[in-house]
Amino acid sequence: MIRPVNFGFNEQTAGSNAFQNRNADKNGVNEKAQNEFDGMVNILREHGVDVIVVDDTTEPHTPDSIFPNNWVSFHDDGNVFLYPMQAENRRLERREDIINGLEDNFTVKHVIDLSRFEEQNKFLEGTGSMVLDRENKIAYACISPRTDPGVLALFCEHAGYEAVSFDAVDEHDQPIYHTNVLMCIGSGFAVICLDSIPNPHEKILVKELLTSSHKEIIDISFDQMNHFAGNMLEVKNEAGKTLIVMSKSACDCLLEEQKSALKKHGGLIYADISTIETNGGGSARCMMAEVHLPLLI
Repeated sequence: MIRPVNFGFNEQTAGSNAFQNRNADKNGVNEKAQNEFDGMVNILREHGVDVIVVDDTTEPHTPDSIFPNNWVSFHDDGNVFLYPMQAENRRLERREDIINGLEDNFTVKHVIDLSRFEEQNKFLEGTGSMVLDRENKIAYACISPRTDPGVLALFCEHAGYEAVSFDAVDEHDQPIYHTNVLMCIGSGFAVICLDSIPNPHEKILVKELLTSSHKEIIDISFDQMNHFAGNMLEVKNEAGKTLIVMSKSACDCLLEEQKSALKKHGGLIYADISTIETNGGGSARCMMAEVHLPLLI
């Protein structure tokens, strides 16, 4: 997780991210975001989650650095992927020193850099663009200006995943910018806004694949998606307990039967990150770049 130093509304991403609120309160926004970040880290640690916190740097200016899952992903075969980002100021978030620092405790075998596709205006923004079923090696991805089918196919070729792509729109028929706002996949469940997939054949394909992968489908509404109920992440704490991390706004909008369904798969933990959500257009899952690299023996 990256602690921000210059968090704020990013004009370069607002054109394709309808979850950013241009009218959000911008007074003291970085200080508020830092407090929310620290609160979330504390909650995770109180629940036994091992959190690696890296401070952002004052230069270059990276208002979205709090969302590291878009530029990097870490895999259990020792591979690290770097991704092509649409916004020029988000490309500055990629930091070699962070990867080097992980090598003190983890095995990094290969760094596979896909950022060269930025020169062709082709993008794939990490586990924002893709929701990975790591167990079954399936990459779910809604195609958008930030998710190019060709780069997705190349990632899958390198990582040994099957690509499942589809179109997705919000209630205003606008393309959804990242897959991880409409769905989340855990080891035994999938939270998904099925209404966001307008093509009936694609919707059936996604549902059937989730079901055949032994995921309990928890369907959410557009309104719940807009409160980031699709932007969760399943983690394990140091005792091996499964936890499902979300924001307070996501938790508050869930129905009791949805919470009960989720609780069968893990403990629910949440943090109030409303400033980060309204200004940044991302939520709890976006703030965590989970490390699946092998531990050094």
